[in-house]
Amino acid sequence: MTMFPTKIKVLHRLLQSRHAFWCSPSFGKAPCSRLVLGIETSCDDTGAAVLDETGEILGESLHSQKDVHLRTGGIIPTVAQQLHRENIERVVQEALERSNVDPSQLSAVATTVKPGLGLSLGIGLQFSQRFVRQHNKPFIPIHHMEAHALTVRMLQPVAFPFLVLLVSGGHSLLAVARGVDDFLLLGHTLDEAPGDTLDKVARRLSLIKHPQCSTLSGGQAIELLAKCGDRTRFPFRTPMGQTYDCCFSFAGLRNQVTMTITKKEAEEGIEQGTLLSCVNDIAAATQHTVACHLAKRTHRAILFCKANSLLPSSSPTLVLSGGVASNQYIRKALSIIAETTGLRLLCPPAKFCTDNGVMIAWNGVERLREGKGILPPTVDVYYEPKAPLGVDMTAEVKAAAIRLPSVRMKIPN
Repeated sequence: MTMFPTKIKVLHRLLQSRHAFWCSPSFGKAPCSRLVLGIETSCDDTGAAVLDETGEILGESLHSQKDVHLRTGGIIPTVAQQLHRENIERVVQEALERSNVDPSQLSAVATTVKPGLGLSLGIGLQFSQRFVRQHNKPFIPIHHMEAHALTVRMLQPVAFPFLVLLVSGGHSLLAVARGVDDFLLLGHTLDEAPGDTLDKVARRLSLIKHPQCSTLSGGQAIELLAKCGDRTRFPFRTPMGQTYDCCFSFAGLRNQVTMTITKKEAEEGIEQGTLLSCVNDIAAATQHTVACHLAKRTHRAILFCKANSLLPSSSPTLVLSGGVASNQYIRKALSIIAETTGLRLLCPPAKFCTDNGVMIAWNGVERLREGKGILPPTVDVYYEPKAPLGVDMTAEVKAAAIRLPSVRMKIPN
């Protein structure tokens, strides 16, 4: 019996030394924290990343399809699917290797399953389900827009609730984030997303032929040329001016721009596909009108939230995220609204606004912490190309019919 305490002490020292080895800086911090692998294939980027539960990015990899789709004039779903299929295994393996993490060390795998291009979502989901079953790991299905909304919380402390404007190539919405999986939807796109509109205008202007824009996406090309343009030359109407809700519509704006381009081509005596002399001005006017539409709907959402006590009275926050949120002109427009209404505007860095594995892994971390939406590896999961976010409050917003006070949107290029 006298040896028993001694044995306990020896065992304790052994465990301490083993812990020190696994947690040593040279070995990496991976085993000392729960780890999540995030996988993103909702559209045209194949992304993967490993995060620990503090939000530290241990390793990531991203394969962009942008150059391929620029050559084809837009995203072709079957092409995107094939590129995901060809690259997903390599991308995931790179993320694991760069993080010095073996699959056995993962606490869970989080993957985008909704919304997005069905053919693209399917590749990520099929790969992930094989992976979790092979390694016997929990699976966390992720809503793409939820991930965009929560990314800011990886970068700085942002308490719930907060208002979020998500704008991208495929989506636009306004919602109150009340929790990791608790959202109130105040407004959404009724036709096409702002990123899609900017891309289509860029294609109609043949900006890929512009010497400054040949390697840029449509939205990037519009933003670049708009810096040297006169937005007042083409006073496009801001959409839905007499509709007092928080939903978005960009198809009408695109029609306005298309008619203007056609008219100017006739005036200049050039065929479609040739660069107009006024291309900078059209880009500037288009970007300004998109920014104003987003700003006005967001302004109404803020007033609705204040009237219904949906945001904290002290230091309320507006989060701007999604691929289009990397547009600096649009950020400036939203900063004017935030300042006017007394909100703090937060925008993730541009690299975290576009689609990536990091935001999916972080969403997985948030859900893992709270034990929400975590499935055993054997459960069958299905992707959803169309999936609303949260509880739909759009009817209540429209019924409120909030009219906006005048705000001067003087935004420097």
